[in-house]
Amino acid sequence: MDADGTIVSNAPLYAPTAVLDACVLYPASLRDLFVTLSVSGLYLPKWTDAIHEEWIENLLERDRQGNDPPRLERSRLERVRDLMDRACPRSRVTDYEPLISGLDLPDEDDRHVLAAAITSAATFLVTFNLRDFPPSALAPHGVEAVHPDAFLCSLFDPRPDAFREAVRQILDRLRNPPRTWAEHVAVLRDSGLRRLAERLT
Repeated sequence: MDADGTIVSNAPLYAPTAVLDACVLYPASLRDLFVTLSVSGLYLPKWTDAIHEEWIENLLERDRQGNDPPRLERSRLERVRDLMDRACPRSRVTDYEPLISGLDLPDEDDRHVLAAAITSAATFLVTFNLRDFPPSALAPHGVEAVHPDAFLCSLFDPRPDAFREAVRQILDRLRNPPRTWAEHVAVLRDSGLRRLAERLT
């Protein structure tokens, strides 16, 4: 805990380091899980201001298309971003931009994510969009793209008790509405975390 009372990540320096793609931070249930696991010391996340902006703008765009008038406020999502940065103070990656132009990926708009992984010496790049980050492009930089289900299972298996405690902490925070353990596991399953859900059942 820092001087102003903020709970900060206990992830040790030797914990697995992973850049989180915006698609992983887009669903609130996954965003909360990844941050809580970091605070619990299971791994060290990495992200950039650009990654933050991407998940925020995607949420706002979905809200604009689905609700008239929109229900989400940018200021609220920016507060979530700021809380994430405070909870995980070693996570924000900067000065990665010079690498972008020298990288080759199927979608040029994804190059900033790989550049962040290289700059932060991250071992993993966690994304649902594995085809956008082929091994041939990542391996020379010592980076491996992994599906969030596989990555989270790799954190669960060696420390199941710590992982389950992190999930319990999330449930303790959920008030509106509250969720049971089974309901939360179902949400994670529906978010694409099938194997993790089996472990938590």
